[in-house]
Amino acid sequence: MVNAQEKGMNRTVAFGFALLAAAVFAITPDSAFAGTGGASFDPIWTDLKEWMQGTLGRIVAAAIVIVGIIAGVARQSLMAFAIGLFGGFGMYYTPDILENVVTATIAGADAATTAVMVISNGL
Repeated sequence: MVNAQEKGMNRTVAFGFALLAAAVFAITPDSAFAGTGGASFDPIWTDLKEWMQGTLGRIVAAAIVIVGIIAGVARQSLMAFAIGLFGGFGMYYTPDILENVVTATIAGADAATTAVMVISNGL
């Protein structure tokens, strides 16, 4: 059992960490430079994408599905087959999903920003 003194000490330590985190966030710069470089890694990304969506990726995806079928038959359950099937799909489509998430833009964001500003001030 934890006594009251230890609980109080744990709360004090937690509060101290929260205060430290708040101080770090307060003094860090507001501007972020994420995604403003890294062109040297483009060939690696291209190779990985070609491997996953090219012939090698299709072979591996098919192998995952086949292993899922075999596991499904061995366990007499369709769940192993479904896991293998969606594992293969996931491996093949992962590069497209990652590119869409990382480079996501909102079409018509300028119009939406103007509409929100108009709504917020009532004019």
